[in-house]
Amino acid sequence: MVWDEEKRRRLQSLYDKPAGEDMHNPLFRRIADMIFSSGGKRQAPYAGLPTLLDAPFHQIDPLAPDFTDLQIALFGVPMDLGVTNRNGSRFGPRALRAIERVGPYNDALEVAPIHEMRVADIGDVPLASRFDLAQSHKDIEAFCKQVVEAGVRPVAVGGDHSISHPLLKAVAADRPVGMVHIDAHCDTGGTYEGEKFHHGGPFRNAVLEGVLDPERTIQIGIRGAAEYIWEFSEAAGMTVIHASEINRMGLPEIIAQARRIIGDGPAYFSFDVDSLDPAFAPGTGTPEVGGLTTREALELIRGMKGMNIVGADVVEVAPQYDPTTNTAQNAAQMLFEIVSLFKFAPDS
Repeated sequence: MVWDEEKRRRLQSLYDKPAGEDMHNPLFRRIADMIFSSGGKRQAPYAGLPTLLDAPFHQIDPLAPDFTDLQIALFGVPMDLGVTNRNGSRFGPRALRAIERVGPYNDALEVAPIHEMRVADIGDVPLASRFDLAQSHKDIEAFCKQVVEAGVRPVAVGGDHSISHPLLKAVAADRPVGMVHIDAHCDTGGTYEGEKFHHGGPFRNAVLEGVLDPERTIQIGIRGAAEYIWEFSEAAGMTVIHASEINRMGLPEIIAQARRIIGDGPAYFSFDVDSLDPAFAPGTGTPEVGGLTTREALELIRGMKGMNIVGADVVEVAPQYDPTTNTAQNAAQMLFEIVSLFKFAPDS
């Protein structure tokens, strides 16, 4: 077989079209039909109102919330009153909204989540006070509860990791859930200086309050000098996969273990951007060397396809420590991957 004029003309007849509509693979054709308007036009990624994952904007009135026709609600939680080191993750939601090119097609999972599900950015949690951590947690729980009670699955962008506790209280109000937790830290610490609702302890609090099932929880990527603080995780029955174990175990085995632990029951997905090595995510409050690569994180998330994910968060992006914007870019990509999982969750 050699390249000849007949082959060139055949390709020309198929692909020399004036618009971006010349896909003939059925899968690609299906995606293109959702994304391209007539004439092959699609909105420039840098145009229009910036939203999380370029999802449609659907502002929610907290006094009269309307979640009509939504399946997935994306929202920001611009609060970092619970940090123990560098602050600034209050700017995380704005940083992720500014990322202009994530999706729309997930090549690994073969889905265009924003186009194939009813997804919207519903704005930020209305916080009553920028100074009061306890009040902020109440506001987060109340807002998320409205989402859950409307039958919509919540996906939050923080903000510091303390927001996971009130989110779990809303998601798991009627039964405890399991959790896939990708992080540098277990976040199961106790009271520090009279405060237990900081970003180093949300999952201890959630277990003790009965909204998180520790025996259906896996924590992946754990490392760093704070290891001695995380005794609660293993004492409670959580499965902890240290970053130092990942090469030895291999990602397929970790994914298989996560799937066995979580099973078919409802689960929450929490992704802390400091799970990534600082080479990929310097813009965070508590960076730890020796972390995941972006490729490893993508494989881990995609490996959870088919799990019954009922809520999620992506947290701890502090953009002022990363002038390259790579941290926000990578966090937005992880958000996109997690949202893609909902397409394959039961009853999604």
